[in-house]
Amino acid sequence: MASPLTTHVLDTARGVPAAGMAITLARWGATGWANVAERVTNADGRVVDLLGEGELQRGRWRLAFDVAGYYARMDTPCFFPEAELVFEVTDLGRHHHVPLLVSPYSFSTYRGS
Repeated sequence: MASPLTTHVLDTARGVPAAGMAITLARWGATGWANVAERVTNADGRVVDLLGEGELQRGRWRLAFDVAGYYARMDTPCFFPEAELVFEVTDLGRHHHVPLLVSPYSFSTYRGS
């Protein structure tokens, strides 16, 4: 079964998938943020195995992308060392895809399909 939560990172400055970017998934709970998974994007800039079947729960989630680490491998400074995306899961029957478009001086996101 595919993960109910996926992400895809594109390096818009270079026009390529952001392969090798470290990502941390966390869930908000009674004691604050708790890390759930740590992954690295594949050659296509994707992470497709963040959660197993039945692991997605309603509530607040956070994806933290290590932008500085990614660009450091290319000896490229960046203004935003980390991109943190916080989102709310309300429909467990729907796939959740959170893409990130990144460059050394900007990032943006949207709800994917």
